[in-house]
Amino acid sequence: MRILIVEDELKMASYLRKGLTEASYTVDIADNGRDGLFLALHENFDLVVLDVMLPELNGFEVLRRLRVQKQTPVLLLTARDTIDDKVAGLELGADDYLSKPFAYAEFLARIRSLLRRAPRGTRDVLTIADLEVDLIRRRVRRGETRIDLTAQEFALLQLLAERQGEVLTRTFITSQIWDMNFDSDTNVVDVAVKRVRAKIDNSFDKKLLHTVRGMGYVLEDRS
Repeated sequence: MRILIVEDELKMASYLRKGLTEASYTVDIADNGRDGLFLALHENFDLVVLDVMLPELNGFEVLRRLRVQKQTPVLLLTARDTIDDKVAGLELGADDYLSKPFAYAEFLARIRSLLRRAPRGTRDVLTIADLEVDLIRRRVRRGETRIDLTAQEFALLQLLAERQGEVLTRTFITSQIWDMNFDSDTNVVDVAVKRVRAKIDNSFDKKLLHTVRGMGYVLEDRS
């Protein structure tokens, strides 16, 4: 997923980008409101982290103009902690509001919560090679073969299919499917991937679910 951070404190922006990148998000940064608004309007982001006190255009004005054209989820980030400021931001269309200073763990939890609430893409069926993942009927097929998955296995396959071609780390997968912090001693992801692979790959010549050593897993057609 792709996140835009609009923050003029470069040290703060760099810190947040480092943490989000480690959590497997793609992050862009703008250091003023005008550039942030341009990027938010002309690029496709899953979430915007928007500081209120910005040069050129303040965060409230950026949010007001953004909402005219887009409904991208927005987390307001600011040192202003008055009730009036919070109400103003929410009435302009902010989805959440976090006051500085804050703990990074809370920031990441807010990000994950907003991304879970955000509507998914408009496609009802995800396809890769001869694999079809029907998001409405919750059905999976490879060619003419129906594949039965548990709810957890389907969630894992859906995550991989929505981001096909992207290497997803174990940390990211656990945060999205199990909503928990990754424990390096836990092999829950490897076990789940093994079960899904057995169902969608083992009986077929073309393999789609690949392990990227030292990084994670990717669903892609390598033929």
